[in-house]
This record gives sequence, C-alpha cells and structure tokens, in this order.
Amino acid sequence: MKRIVVLGLLIAGGALVVACGMGAQGNVAEIEQVKDNLYLITGGGGNTAAFVTDGGVVLVDTKNPGWGNAILDKVKTVTDTPVTMIINTHTHGDHVGSNIDFSQPVEVVAHMNTKTNMEKMEPFQTDSGRQYLPSRTYENRLSVLEGDDQIDLYYFGQGHTSGDSVVVFPSLGVAHTGDLFAWKGTPYIDTGNGGSGVAYPRTVLAAADTIQGVDTVIPGHSPVMTWADFREFGEFNRDFLIAVERGKKEGKSAAEAAASLNLPARYADYAMSRGNLTSAEQNAEIIYAELDR
Repeated sequence: MKRIVVLGLLIAGGALVVACGMGAQGNVAEIEQVKDNLYLITGGGGNTAAFVTDGGVVLVDTKNPGWGNAILDKVKTVTDTPVTMIINTHTHGDHVGSNIDFSQPVEVVAHMNTKTNMEKMEPFQTDSGRQYLPSRTYENRLSVLEGDDQIDLYYFGQGHTSGDSVVVFPSLGVAHTGDLFAWKGTPYIDTGNGGSGVAYPRTVLAAADTIQGVDTVIPGHSPVMTWADFREFGEFNRDFLIAVERGKKEGKSAAEAAASLNLPARYADYAMSRGNLTSAEQNAEIIYAELDR
C-alpha cells in the first residue's frame, strides 16, 4: 500500500505533528502521526484515530457533536482520500457525536451492544440519523479490510459499557482502546449502558492476555501509551476490586472501603477521581451494588 508522507514537521521521537486547525464551527483539532499511515486527532472529546488506506480513510470514533468538519480538516492535511468507514468503540456522545457529519456512503462498524445503545440516543432516531448507526456489527471478533490495511475488532465483555471494542491495527502493532482504557485512574463505569465494576478488570486483562503483537495504545482520552500501560490498568482495576470486596467483607460502607483502599505503590500516579465523572467512592458504590445483586 502507498504510504502517505507529510513533509517538514518532524519532531523528536519521529512523531509528526501538524499545526492546529479549525473546522467550520470554530472547533480546534490537532493531528499527530502515531505510526506510518495511522494518525491521532485530538480535541473535542474522545481521541479519534485516522487510518489512511488506498481505498479510503477509516476513522475510529468521531468526538462530540459538531466536530466532523474539524476532523475532516485535519484528515485533509495528510490525504485527499475520503472517509469511507467509521468504527465506534462504544456509545457515548463524545465518541459517536459527529458520525452524522460525514458524507454518505460511509460504513459504520461497532459491537452489537453498542448499536443497541446508540439506538437509544436522540441523534440516531431520525431517518437521516439512523443512516449513521452501525451497519456492520459483531459478537466477539471481527476483521475488516485486508493485508496491511486489516483492522481487527475484539470484544471481551462488560467494562466501561456493555459494548467496548478494542480496535487493533495489526500491521502497525497499535490498538485503540476507546474508554475501556481512557486514562490512568478510576474509570467511568456507565451502568446505564451496561458497564460493570466487577467485570471491568477481567475484561481488560482478557484483552491484554489474548491480543498479541501490540506495543502502542491510543487510549480514549490520554496521550499515546504502551501495551504495558494497558495491562497495568487492568491490574489496577483488579487490585481496586479486591480491596473493595475486602472492605465489604469487613462491614465497611462503600465510602469507607474507598477511603481505605491501600493499593500498591506502583499506582501512585493514578487519579482516584475525574471531576464529577468518576471517583473511587463512586466506583466502590457500583461494585457494592453489583455484589449485593
């Protein structure tokens, strides 16, 4: 496959960064090269991956509503081929919100549970909006495209939601984890869309154990990390769950269990809260409720 080369903006470490750009609505995005023909577009919600193939551009996640033009502006700095496929890692508006900004025909791919969750979202309930629901779904594993362009989608169970895909670019050794691994810290567990605090560590560690050949990770909301970081995140959630279960057996409240986690020192840099979105106490409460059921 032809590889796309953008001249003149190499920085240390071999990453290629293109200057900020604005979409038609004034939204600012940035683009950087992850590896070869795979790019990361930041700003406006979740991390968007742009995979340039001879047949078109594959996007993984499309940010908040209104960011489609900003994404396209950045794609156009590296290729003039159109967007032909969107892969949604899960259902949230900061990852699927700009699906509807892209010209048809575009194929949308996601886990079967994510399609079900997206069908509940208002933007996808109109005749035009329904065109941007996933037209191709899968249960456990799906491969799309071929050769160096092959993309593998994996599902290992509940975590952030009930439909989290790990999207792998095997020829490059890169995975996009969506918000199954969004940052180093307590994850947001969306129980309304099937998320699970008890299943979370099992899901992440199953992915870490099963998927081979990946060394680089695009998280849902953080700078590029490593596969070792992804595995450590699974171990963090495992140790968090063990500590919360221990607190429950000792008769502590969820808040008391969260306050006395006593996690290993290697997690010292993990954030135990993320504004109003998630916290150790909130996740402990979710785990308590699951254990009570």
